[in-house]
Amino acid sequence: MSDGTIVNKVAASPLITFNLEDFLPKKVHVMDLSQWLEQGFILRETEFRNALDNADFTLFEGAVIHLNCSTDAILPAWAPLLVASKLSDAGLTCIWAESEESFYSAYYRERMVQHNWKDYIGKPVIIKGCGDKRIPKDAYVIATQYLKPTAKKISYGEACSAVPLK
Repeated sequence: MSDGTIVNKVAASPLITFNLEDFLPKKVHVMDLSQWLEQGFILRETEFRNALDNADFTLFEGAVIHLNCSTDAILPAWAPLLVASKLSDAGLTCIWAESEESFYSAYYRERMVQHNWKDYIGKPVIIKGCGDKRIPKDAYVIATQYLKPTAKKISYGEACSAVPLK
């Protein structure tokens, strides 16, 4: 006979929710290389290097830098590398990407490689879906590939309406 207590079976289960929103960067700063180009298009090496030497990158502390060039400037291969080097000197992580979507795709690829997947060995996992629109579809694919050899069971969605994947 029941005493009338409502039991949350989902909370009581060993099910682990894997939420890709937990991996979103706290801050993202878009850094457009065209700001250091003459008229946004012409790279003059001396001026470019001087501008980078005088830039205060401490303003972006704690952010992941999304490097791009918003103009159709033809950049030498070393230009974004030099910016990345300066950002690295300031302790900042940067990703070169033409669009926000490709930025987050590259960001998640890197984050998933760094994640400790051992926490899911032999456990049932649900990959939370329908989250933040910045999370690219390939992040879900990557997470599934990493979880497949470790998790006992993998589902996608919400606990009340999960789609089994493994």
